[in-house]
Amino acid sequence: MTDSLYTEEHQIFRDAFRKFVAKEITPNVEQWEADRAVPRDLWLKMGEQGYLCPWLPEEYGGLGLGFEYSVIINEELIRGDGFGVGVPLHSDVATPYVHSYATPEMKERWLPGCATGEVITSIGLTEPNAGSDLAAIRTTARRDGDSYVLNGQKTFITNGFFADLVVVAAKTDPKAGHRGVSLILVDKDAPGFHRGRRLEKMGYHMQDTAELFFEDCRVPASHLLGVEGAGFKYMMEKLQRERLEVCIKCQVNAEEALKEGLSYAKVREAFGRPIGNFQYTAFRLAEMATDVELGRVFLDHLIRRHIEGKDITQQVSMAKYWLGEMVNRVAYQSLQIHGGYGYMEEYRICRISRDVRSLSIFAGTSEIMKLIVSRNLGLTPQ
Repeated sequence: MTDSLYTEEHQIFRDAFRKFVAKEITPNVEQWEADRAVPRDLWLKMGEQGYLCPWLPEEYGGLGLGFEYSVIINEELIRGDGFGVGVPLHSDVATPYVHSYATPEMKERWLPGCATGEVITSIGLTEPNAGSDLAAIRTTARRDGDSYVLNGQKTFITNGFFADLVVVAAKTDPKAGHRGVSLILVDKDAPGFHRGRRLEKMGYHMQDTAELFFEDCRVPASHLLGVEGAGFKYMMEKLQRERLEVCIKCQVNAEEALKEGLSYAKVREAFGRPIGNFQYTAFRLAEMATDVELGRVFLDHLIRRHIEGKDITQQVSMAKYWLGEMVNRVAYQSLQIHGGYGYMEEYRICRISRDVRSLSIFAGTSEIMKLIVSRNLGLTPQ
């Protein structure tokens, strides 16, 4: 099924981007992990080559390409150890909000920079007391003449430390529940907007995850995305694509973890033979390979349906839950096959194992995905 998704043009693009990753990203991963940041220079290089927001129409500086190209970029970043590069969040999660709901003037102002790398985007949804329950956010946006005044806090924000433009979810009508949520663009220079600490995480180290604060932060009313009170609806429309993007991360990391475990099992010897020839290890690798194969077929099916414009809300929720748990199982078993060496930073499986722990959490935890699936089955779990 993977082969049927891609044409020769896709393969040419993949080969070119793979070479870019091998030259510009993979050799620098160790330093960027230590720095807890990816330099802005990389964003500019990617923009110059057309690797940012490739789906954007040419009028905004994009290439007008299909979602398949975003998939290729996401996959090859992970295969080249660039899991922490926040480009997929920028290209396929945050920027689409601007393209879909911003005014023509805002699109003309911001989208060309999103394609060149001069503008890094982020999305501010999660708060200290509101993660999966987006209707419970406390950040407010009060209309004051031709401006909105924002007050509140966001946390766990991917690209948060270096973002030039943040899509912020705020309550324009605090008494209206989820119907009072609106989305507002906040640029880095908005008065009253500042960033907190760069968060220290278990893994995902080169990703600049941050806290964001809004203290009487004033932005023009034209920065409202769409209409007031429709923010929750817009988020529900876009979460399908965000969760599919995370599913890609899950699947490719599982494939890489399996590759590391299989390679090590063939060369590491114990009691006079490769450990992969012991039945327990061989059977465990067979189980891992089966999980990975099932995941790939499911993922490619969803990618195709998404490209066709189908509603995959139920299926992508299933996939986000299952793939998020699967990649953690596979990474755990691969590290176990490595034994003590798997716990060493010099071995790739060590980084993979700590990085993938996030994948069953962000964009909706496994538990929230199960809640969505069960409700769509007509059940009312309490």
